[in-house]
Amino acid sequence: MSAPAYRVVQWSTGNVGRRSLRSIIARPELELVGVWVSSDAKAGRDAGELAGLDREIGVAATTDAQALLDLKPDCIVHTAMADDRLAEAVEDLKTFLRAGINVVSSSPVFLQFPYGTVPPELIDPVIEAAEAGGASLWVNGIDPGWANDWLPLLLSSGSERIDTIVCSEILDYSTYDNPKVLFDIMGFGREMGEGAKLPLLLQPGVLTLAWGSVIRQLAAALDVELDEVTQDFQRLPAPEPIRIGTHTVESGTAAALRFRVSGVRGGREVLVLEHVTRLHPELAPDWPQPAGQGGYRVEILGDPDYVLDLQLSSNGDHALGGVVGTAARLVSAVPAVIRARPGLLTAVDLPLTTGRGLVR
Repeated sequence: MSAPAYRVVQWSTGNVGRRSLRSIIARPELELVGVWVSSDAKAGRDAGELAGLDREIGVAATTDAQALLDLKPDCIVHTAMADDRLAEAVEDLKTFLRAGINVVSSSPVFLQFPYGTVPPELIDPVIEAAEAGGASLWVNGIDPGWANDWLPLLLSSGSERIDTIVCSEILDYSTYDNPKVLFDIMGFGREMGEGAKLPLLLQPGVLTLAWGSVIRQLAAALDVELDEVTQDFQRLPAPEPIRIGTHTVESGTAAALRFRVSGVRGGREVLVLEHVTRLHPELAPDWPQPAGQGGYRVEILGDPDYVLDLQLSSNGDHALGGVVGTAARLVSAVPAVIRARPGLLTAVDLPLTTGRGLVR
């Protein structure tokens, strides 16, 4: 006799939400009971259609948030974008938790491991909401997420000595279907000259807010005391116009970005998160190059030295592969998060979660 399914609501159907919706539907231990959407154009449409499947599921999307909370699901899979609405997203999460509903979320990313990254007044209300509702929250994805938490920690277990760990995303973003992230937040296509305004991502302190959680979680798991966490970046211009979807990145505007967030001890980088992002594979040839189409790399310098290259693709698109991985990791963790203690969870609080039931 099979165990009863956990009742799940999908919250948003954007790039990640469409894929987590598919992942929920695919998993035998989960029952989709509701879908929240932000637009009237999607309201009333079947979950199967919104997920891009060729069949109906029998669950219609709605803009009525309270109706979904009244269903009292076991878990909400929250994938609504929060890059430009952090405060509102945190309030949404607190509302779910106070209602006694467990949550797995792809944002706000600083909640992956906020300790030492943001002040207690931003963390404590989330924990209080979770404890008041007797519910759990886990925030994760692929980056920040399993590409730089479980992968480096797994490799570290085979080390005799560790000098430095570097976790890198090395990707061509030309097929990444999110104009707000590419052009508004990351600043591609913007002027780079003296006096030009920096995009949101490169404003002072934003990189350490977004990815400092990666460094702090690795430090905590490896028992490393850091002196500081630093950030720096480089940008390079497009040598000629580059077409990205319906946008054109003009010659001389930002087309390649490399940034580092580093955990420093004794004046030396010991834990590093690096992104190398290009809008064309021929840009910045002296920067780190991807394996294959691109993906994630973990390097451990010590004894022994390790280099792990994670290549990913969905229908031949590495950017879409990252979106699918983000969504699937969240959905895989739903049963473990439901069974976990109430409060704010991190990757090191959860057991190994697998693709159970997915082998066809």
